[in-house]
Amino acid sequence: MASSWRQLVCLRSGLWILIFYYVYSHLKVVLAEDVDSCENLRLGQYLCKDPKIDEATQEPENCREKTAWVECLPAPNISCRFSNGTEFRFSGDEVGFNKTITCRNVSGYSYKVAVALSLFLGWLGADRFYLGYPALGLLKFCTVGFCGIGTLIDFILIAMQIVGPADGSNYIVDYYGARLTRLSISNETYRKPHVSL
Repeated sequence: MASSWRQLVCLRSGLWILIFYYVYSHLKVVLAEDVDSCENLRLGQYLCKDPKIDEATQEPENCREKTAWVECLPAPNISCRFSNGTEFRFSGDEVGFNKTITCRNVSGYSYKVAVALSLFLGWLGADRFYLGYPALGLLKFCTVGFCGIGTLIDFILIAMQIVGPADGSNYIVDYYGARLTRLSISNETYRKPHVSL
């Protein structure tokens, strides 16, 4: 009887030790914050400010070679490491890192002006002259917009931003306006594997 009672006490104490060890190791993993670089914070752990927009180009003021940067503020009570290795706990008001965003190359051609010229004076070729295609503008002028068919086609192409300025730049479109983004596939595009049934 005494040996079974000792075995029961031993079993119970061993069980309590296992429970304590499990809880301790779990809390140690949860409470030990592995401080990572500020640039590696997950979505929701930081908030990036809106870029300052240049009134003339409608693009971020610090746009260079199709990239610009914005300041990002880590959320309150988030700890991360700066690029110089310093660890910091944020209150929500300090800038933690800069994030790059894409911007467009513009050179002075307004989208609104191009669409208006195409709609009202497209039959005279004014839209093509404005965008830097003088040969097509002269051809449209001489043929009265290819008898109206070329005017309609050009209006659709310009409105859909398929035809742009001749220098390869983009239209000036309001930064928070109706911009079109062309879909493209690159090496970074995820391709779902084909499953045959």
